[in-house]
Amino acid sequence: MTDADDRAHMQAALTLATRGLGNTWPNPAVGCVILGADGRVVGRGWTQPGGRPHAETVALERAGEAARGGTAYVTLEPCSHWGRTPPCCDALIRAGIRRVVVASGDPDPRVDGRGLARLREAGVIVELGLGRAEADRINAGFAGRITRGLPLVTLKLATTLDGRIATGQGESKWITGAAARREAHALRARHDAILVGSGTVLADDPDLTVRIPGIARVPLARVVADGRLRTPPTARLVTTAREVPTWIATSTGHRPTELAPYQEAGVVILPLRRPRGAGGRGARTGLDLRALLEALAQRGVTRVLAEGGSGIAAALLRADLVTRLAWFHAPGIMGGDGLPSVRPLPLASLSAMPRFRRVASRPLGEDWLTEFERHEAAGPAGLPATSEEG
Repeated sequence: MTDADDRAHMQAALTLATRGLGNTWPNPAVGCVILGADGRVVGRGWTQPGGRPHAETVALERAGEAARGGTAYVTLEPCSHWGRTPPCCDALIRAGIRRVVVASGDPDPRVDGRGLARLREAGVIVELGLGRAEADRINAGFAGRITRGLPLVTLKLATTLDGRIATGQGESKWITGAAARREAHALRARHDAILVGSGTVLADDPDLTVRIPGIARVPLARVVADGRLRTPPTARLVTTAREVPTWIATSTGHRPTELAPYQEAGVVILPLRRPRGAGGRGARTGLDLRALLEALAQRGVTRVLAEGGSGIAAALLRADLVTRLAWFHAPGIMGGDGLPSVRPLPLASLSAMPRFRRVASRPLGEDWLTEFERHEAAGPAGLPATSEEG
């Protein structure tokens, strides 16, 4: 087996892993390719919806006896602990796999090197690190939840060239065209939860679902940051809460009678502490979005897509909670009377400005999608993660 062969098979496993994004939480999205002793591909698999079965289990079942004496390419260290299924490292050993090529280690303390050690103890050749950068990018949300207690946050913006999301009168449908809107739904499908503020709910009464014909996926959790509980009980998010998970994050202190209509409709209420310096009941103090993201991580969420509005965007950027940007630009200019995509941060100097690096860019019909990732060092650290929308 040449180095080029190894790279090609690992790339295939990485591509398989991406099929699970948004579908496997709280588990990571993993891909696996198995070669028989003669070097032919005999099994492929990726983590299935809900996180079970794991990629290795799927690939081994497809390979059957042809896996004996072969090689497994896996994008994440095979698990070594019992859950609802046996450890994947044991399954690889039982199948007679001779060599395992792993892209990246698993930060879960129940694994974290134990899977690799068990394979080596059984006489399996283990190689670690091929494709690590891409594997780590795929599972950045899973790793962040484990190591920092926070999910990965992608901020999605759909604006004019001058960064406006609506006219001064609030008209926003549609700034971007049909191709960009289809891609926005595909972006939703690659995340576990979607986050909006109560202002977006009041303005648009959105469904916040993945509407791509033929796609089967774990329902996207819909999350509303609503400190003052302004979401109407008649909103689509509330009336469909028994069909699609809907969580409303709000401040503590609401009366049970205020919460009852939402809970009776199937909405999960996430009570959050008020930010420091919050005023009395009804003040425009918003929510602590870091606390909200921590609550989502505790519920197993690894990847959050923040879609609106401008208050949520500003709060996340102020607190350096945005890992990735997905910016849809429409080729139009609205002018200063349009609503900005991000409310004031505010910034004392240019050095405090959140900075990102461009990682991809492509046209979508007349529009353009540019993707960015956060620079490691930068940003207005220490500012409160407070949203004014709720």
